[in-house]
Amino acid sequence: MQKLNFPDYTFRFKNSENKVAIFDEIRKKFIVLTPEEWVRQHVVRFLLEQKKYPKSLINVEKIIRINGLTKRYDAVVFQPDGKIFLLVECKAPGVPISQSTFDQIARYNMTVNAMHMMVTNGLNHYFCQMDHEQEKYIFLPGLPEYTPNL
Repeated sequence: MQKLNFPDYTFRFKNSENKVAIFDEIRKKFIVLTPEEWVRQHVVRFLLEQKKYPKSLINVEKIIRINGLTKRYDAVVFQPDGKIFLLVECKAPGVPISQSTFDQIARYNMTVNAMHMMVTNGLNHYFCQMDHEQEKYIFLPGLPEYTPNL
């Protein structure tokens, strides 16, 4: 798999039915390794190891309903009170981050109401804080590290 713009992490892999799978620490199972999954697993490790978010507050690949449609977010980090602190959208490294990517995460965020958002293709990372009153996002240089009173 392609080298990404994250620190080097150690992952567990296995071959299953002629496909490579990577172990997801959050879902506690092996997932078929696609380019987007490679990015998602790096994001999870980044959140755990660099940002110190507790594993118990991270959720990966869950279904949400948006305007009657079933969608799936890549990852979220909850606050201890159950509100969503961070919404993450992952793309494969070969997929450029575009306005449509930001439109997608903004649509998802209208449902989940996260305080922060991260968009990444593994090579380029964008971090935003939501200004719900002005209905816009403010770009940030990075994500805050975990503190118990997020």
